[in-house]
Amino acid sequence: MRVLGVGAGGVGSAAAGIACRRDFFSHYVVADYDLSRATRVVETVADDRFVAARIDASDATAVTKLCREHAITHVLNAVDPRFVMPVFEGAYAAGADYLDMAMSLSHPHPDDPFHKTGVKLGDEQFAAASAWAAKGRLALVGIGVEPGLSDIFAKFAADHLFSRIDEVGVRDGGNLVVEGYEFAPSFSVWTTIEECLNPPVIYERGRGWFTTVPLSEPEIFDFPGGIGPVECVHVEHEEVLLIPRWVDAGRVTFKYGLGREFIEVLQTLHKLGLDRTDPVKVGNASVSPETWWQPSCPTRQPWATR
Repeated sequence: MRVLGVGAGGVGSAAAGIACRRDFFSHYVVADYDLSRATRVVETVADDRFVAARIDASDATAVTKLCREHAITHVLNAVDPRFVMPVFEGAYAAGADYLDMAMSLSHPHPDDPFHKTGVKLGDEQFAAASAWAAKGRLALVGIGVEPGLSDIFAKFAADHLFSRIDEVGVRDGGNLVVEGYEFAPSFSVWTTIEECLNPPVIYERGRGWFTTVPLSEPEIFDFPGGIGPVECVHVEHEEVLLIPRWVDAGRVTFKYGLGREFIEVLQTLHKLGLDRTDPVKVGNASVSPETWWQPSCPTRQPWATR
């Protein structure tokens, strides 16, 4: 097995650190747009099987070229969700199998975004499923922890623990603090804003997938492990699009334990238009407010890429 890991951020570097303790592969390329980041990861693992490379994850052709250069058999996508499709398509063209932890992006319904779905998370990838199958290639999409492990738990519960599933409710919460920062998500801040302020999707048997208002239906969930009670609200997440495909459940939801303060920050960003992706005029320049929140911004480095 020869692996290409695309992305040398928080997740990509952690994956390399775990992989170096395994013997199932013979070659591992750590690739990033910033070659120095990839090089640091390779130097840290100190394993002759690892090499560093530069890659532009927005360019499917570049992904294919790097795969062929290193005879890659498996691609691990650990970059921002905006680059899912180029990496996915580049792996397919190279004849490699593929894994990612976040799926292709959604696009809200043009006329009724808070009731009807538009393009859903993962739709672009599922549309290519037959082509991958025809080539005998495997793509495991949304196979991180959330989504991924959470979906496996739901399937195991349906198959082995319960005779009927009325609702699968995934709740994500934590108490991580980044010292010195008032507003510091534990992964890409752009991804946080995007998934929290997009129309959340809910699934119900007989109705299918539909959307609701972001940050709606708050509930207090008492998380184990010393985390305790945290306010959770609806956000957009892949589990709601994945679980109903393989689990017969009456309802599927995902709520994020953001806490009241974090929710108010997000609501303020939305009210001020700082979550917009379309450019606005600032003086003589045209600027997308969302661009300011990019993980590559030097002042935003505490937030690793997803």
